[in-house]
Amino acid sequence: MAEEKISGAQSVDRALGLLAIVRRNAARGISLSGLMAESGLNKPTTRRLMLALIRAGLVEQDDLTRDYHLGEEAFVMGALATGRHGLLEITGESLRRLADLSGDTAFFSVMRRGYSVCLQREEGNFPIRTHVLQAGAQHPLGVGAGSAALLAELPDEEIEHVLSENAAALVADFPAYTPEVIWNQIRQTRAQGHSLNPGLVLANSWAVGLAVRYPDGRLAGALSVAAIDSRMGPDRQEQIVAWLRAEERNIAQKLERMFAPRGASAGMGSGRRSA
Repeated sequence: MAEEKISGAQSVDRALGLLAIVRRNAARGISLSGLMAESGLNKPTTRRLMLALIRAGLVEQDDLTRDYHLGEEAFVMGALATGRHGLLEITGESLRRLADLSGDTAFFSVMRRGYSVCLQREEGNFPIRTHVLQAGAQHPLGVGAGSAALLAELPDEEIEHVLSENAAALVADFPAYTPEVIWNQIRQTRAQGHSLNPGLVLANSWAVGLAVRYPDGRLAGALSVAAIDSRMGPDRQEQIVAWLRAEERNIAQKLERMFAPRGASAGMGSGRRSA
């Protein structure tokens, strides 16, 4: 029993060590041979531990390069636990500005295994508010404006898989979201560059959403603003979309600085490089 406990503890330590190596190589990803070289572990052990991390959603493997990258669960955990200079602080400033400008409710959501998770919510000063989405709540991808903006960014074959996986949940909890409705929303979102939820979750709650990306092109999440239907006429939709686009640019600029190689802003001739 003692040997099993020691072996289990060692496996956890080794898995976390591999996860830390993947984190240090997050910008480019890292190969199996690279993991072996940095960790000193043999090939069977490295493969076994990486498969466990993949099953947990902490790591994912690129289908083409076979390199390893941080997974969606690692992102969600980090975003929820982040402190200063983290994603929530970066998006939080934009959400507060969106709520102040619109007077309505602003959200930031991320994608997680076929679902969107609301990480942040900021309320404006308009006395009638929409309470369709709370921080920590999750919806099947496509349900709601931010969620629809995320889904529309995926390849069609991945969308088909997500809709198949979520079919039962959609029928049970969101009957208005038939596959036909969702695909129509995807086409409209791609054509317009932003999503619209015309009261499909709650009849009097409309919202518009916009995807946000990291500097390397990966999806970071989605901004959205929700209001009662009487405050979501076509002209006001355009105004809110303009605000969303401005904040998407602000977030993108901050993320570029956040992920820039260390020393990049320290001045010419520093000679410093990222690890």
